[in-house]
Amino acid sequence: MLRVAVVGSGPSGVYTAQALLNQSLVPEVRVHVLDRLPTPYGLVRYGVAPDHEKIKSLQNSLRAVLEDERVTFVGHVQIGGADGVPPARLAELYHAVVYCVGAAADRPLAVPGEDLPGSWSATRFVSWYSAHPDIAPDGFALEARSAVVIGVGNVAVDVARILARGADELRATDVPRAALGALAGSRVREVHIAGRRGPSQARFTTKELRELGALPGARVVVDPAELAMDPAYAAQEGLPLPAVVRRNLDVLRGWSALGELAAADAARRIRLRFFLRPVELLERGGRVAGVRFARTAPDGAGGVQDTGAYEDVEAQLVLRAVGYRGVELPGLPFDPVRGTVPHAAGRVLRDGVPSPGEYVAGWIKRGPTGVIGSNRSCAKETVASLIEDAPLLDRRPAVEDPLAVLRAWGLRPVEWDGWLSIERAEAALGRSLGRGPVKIPDWQGLLAAARGEEG
Repeated sequence: MLRVAVVGSGPSGVYTAQALLNQSLVPEVRVHVLDRLPTPYGLVRYGVAPDHEKIKSLQNSLRAVLEDERVTFVGHVQIGGADGVPPARLAELYHAVVYCVGAAADRPLAVPGEDLPGSWSATRFVSWYSAHPDIAPDGFALEARSAVVIGVGNVAVDVARILARGADELRATDVPRAALGALAGSRVREVHIAGRRGPSQARFTTKELRELGALPGARVVVDPAELAMDPAYAAQEGLPLPAVVRRNLDVLRGWSALGELAAADAARRIRLRFFLRPVELLERGGRVAGVRFARTAPDGAGGVQDTGAYEDVEAQLVLRAVGYRGVELPGLPFDPVRGTVPHAAGRVLRDGVPSPGEYVAGWIKRGPTGVIGSNRSCAKETVASLIEDAPLLDRRPAVEDPLAVLRAWGLRPVEWDGWLSIERAEAALGRSLGRGPVKIPDWQGLLAAARGEEG
């Protein structure tokens, strides 16, 4: 029997487990899916916006894999770090270990003032309204009048949409109580989404973009002059543009035609801005008060260049959404430039040589690229390498009951029954509030629920 540990229970980890179950060359496989959190699903639970129910429903297909009798969910187990199980010790328990630990860090802006109070990563904001237990439930007061979201990808659009959406519309979701209360009391009336390049180079999908225009009480404002600066926008009819770019430009053209007056009476305005590069976060009274942007323009080679002009935008809240980055896991090799673990078709490379029994999949393997479904083919490639190595791996030592060893090491794993207990507790919490299931936002509450203790 081949015993495999998969570290990470997000899509890449669960797709890896699924690929191991679906292969036919090694008939007997047992998979332990380990996670630092006591809850499964990774970014599907803690990264997908609460009002995106269709994407969140992906949990149902991930659940079917984790409920397979050949799979064991092992939550509340830290791998690596000062308090975690070192990779070398974990390798003693299994024939193979696949690391699917994602890209946990956000990319900084690297501009003066970035560390001012009121300046945050979009990752932290998403984790807050998604009830991630690492973020304090009362982490955002939302007393700002104007917010700037830096970045023009789907994460930027998500956080802008949540800021501009009324709390009543989110009451039917699993947003935690403190976040819903903060959103209900939000003073934000202006949300700017700014990118250093043009609209044809933005990374949001048309579906996400259109959702901004469907928010009750909010209106989208687009400057026609900024659209006209984009060569692809100006010559759209004669260029073989990707379909998503053409659709995005059509949506933006429609909004720009409405002008400022259409948004004059809106409760909230969302301003999509282009050709603005942040160079400094401005300070007043010890807090962020705005963003100074350098005006850019197309350089004729697909990039942009500074024009020498600047623009200051008022903001008491700044959220950066300029990408993710992998974090080194002590005990594994790491490429600090790419933010990934060096590998060959998923096999971890140590000094350029494949390390027996060590594999990677997902963002820590290829970088933060693609959509959720991209993790499926990525996982299949890694599992194909692992199965090809199976004759060698089968000769490696592995223990009969890894969970017993983890407990002997002082860990208190949360298994699937514990997760089901958390689900029941969240459903009960929601009922007590007259809502559907509401997420428990803190470690103490999650672990107490996993043990079946009353909240």
